[in-house]
Amino acid sequence: MDSRHRAFVNFAWLNVGYNLLVIMWGAFVRATGSGAGCGDHWPLCDGQVIPRAPDTAQMIEFSHRVTSGIALVLSVALLVWALRLFAAGHPARRAAIATMVFMIVESFIGAALVLFRLVAHDVSLTRALSLGLHLINTFLLIGAMALTAWYASGKPAPELRGKGGLLGMLIAALIGTALVGSSGAVTALGDTLLQLGVLPGGVSQAITLDSHPLVWIRIIHPVLGTMVGLAMITLAQRAMRYDPSPATRRLAWATAAIFVSQIFLGTINVILKAPVWMQLVHLLFADLAWLTLVLLSATLLARPSTVSALHAPVVSGSPAR
Repeated sequence: MDSRHRAFVNFAWLNVGYNLLVIMWGAFVRATGSGAGCGDHWPLCDGQVIPRAPDTAQMIEFSHRVTSGIALVLSVALLVWALRLFAAGHPARRAAIATMVFMIVESFIGAALVLFRLVAHDVSLTRALSLGLHLINTFLLIGAMALTAWYASGKPAPELRGKGGLLGMLIAALIGTALVGSSGAVTALGDTLLQLGVLPGGVSQAITLDSHPLVWIRIIHPVLGTMVGLAMITLAQRAMRYDPSPATRRLAWATAAIFVSQIFLGTINVILKAPVWMQLVHLLFADLAWLTLVLLSATLLARPSTVSALHAPVVSGSPAR
């Protein structure tokens, strides 16, 4: 890999890291109830380009908009660079285009949440659904960014022919992870509204048939998360049988370890009654779980379809080397 491509790969991974920080800050905006800090104005903040004498909520929300704007500029730079560096049809070029599309969608969703006042103390199911969709688009965004760096570093493009069983398993894993993530976003919203006193009862209340749907999701999410997390262990085992190469084994182990860690982090989050800092840690690991699963999927789909070990029974002893 020459210096131009190496510089692009580093820049692409920098984009991934920076966007993870932006995502964390966006969650902090929600967790502190600061989403209405700039009122229902967008892209201006309370009708001003730069707010004068902002209060805490306004400063938190305005800083998130600034960091999001920088993320948009970085995505434009990534796209322009990819179009100049890679030929048409190159997977890194396609991933960079997808990154730009998801970044634009991300901006529109963020703007809609503000303009329709689906922020701060709003308890509507519309807001809950919007946050779930927002999280899924965020997953797609950082996944596309990671694939841009992945393919730019020389990794082979996916080959889908003859991989029906493998492809179906990976799609199911990705959809399951996206559903867990979106339900987690809604659960975090419910925790925030309970802590702020917008929903009655607090985070320690018993959940009954009469509870608000945002309270009910606090049971649904951990059950779904545990099921998907345990399924990822099976996925990792099958991935290593399908492709026992060191790179795949590392990604498979990382995927399983992060998903299992998420189960423990979720448990700690419940025990501690969802403090803001724990919500942010839990979200960060959700993003990392998604990224490792995306890269594992890209690795498996790039492998020639010459191995039938995907559906083979588990055999005692180590896999073939």
